[in-house]
Amino acid sequence: MQEQTTVYQDQNQVEMCGIVADSPQVSHTANERTFYTFPLVIPRLSGTEDRLRVIAPHVCFDPAQFPAGTALRLSGSLRSRNVHENNRYRLILSVYAHQVEPEADCCFPQNDVRLTGTVCKPPVYRVTPLGREVCDIMLAVRRRYGRADFLPLIAWGKNAVAASNAAVGQWIDCHGRFQSRIYTKTEADITTERTAFEVSLASLQILPIA
Repeated sequence: MQEQTTVYQDQNQVEMCGIVADSPQVSHTANERTFYTFPLVIPRLSGTEDRLRVIAPHVCFDPAQFPAGTALRLSGSLRSRNVHENNRYRLILSVYAHQVEPEADCCFPQNDVRLTGTVCKPPVYRVTPLGREVCDIMLAVRRRYGRADFLPLIAWGKNAVAASNAAVGQWIDCHGRFQSRIYTKTEADITTERTAFEVSLASLQILPIA
């Protein structure tokens, strides 16, 4: 009797509700379509705000309807691209909007990300000076037409321990939020403030090897 092979499907879904921080600007044009970009601010329960870059095609987005200060709801996916700067590559993450609509009541901000993909680098497990367990994962999620998005994830506590056991090429199903995090970096005795973007995991499941 022939064994059945489990086939997993890539998943990349975002649901967000937040405030447009600055007026939308033209990002680029491609295939005779115009794309707009703007920062979306979503507060956390702690009071910290995530400031996230959104790209929206004109077919689903009229910039005149969404000036700075407007509340909106969107569904879409996370996108990544490598940019060559100062003799090195930098990973740029954005929210790509598939649907955008005004939100009359943004008292309940939303920042939900659901991903299913494969681990593409060995997870990095560590313990912070305060004793918190942390694990960094790089997840590859394929798009329908062949390309893939490479998305950094961060897991804490028991999720960090579980993620540290994932092998390269293994599938992970996870849920969390897309966040911005400010940190400082010192190079040649010069300290600068930078912003990192990642998906902070609330849950994850390492799927059995197919």
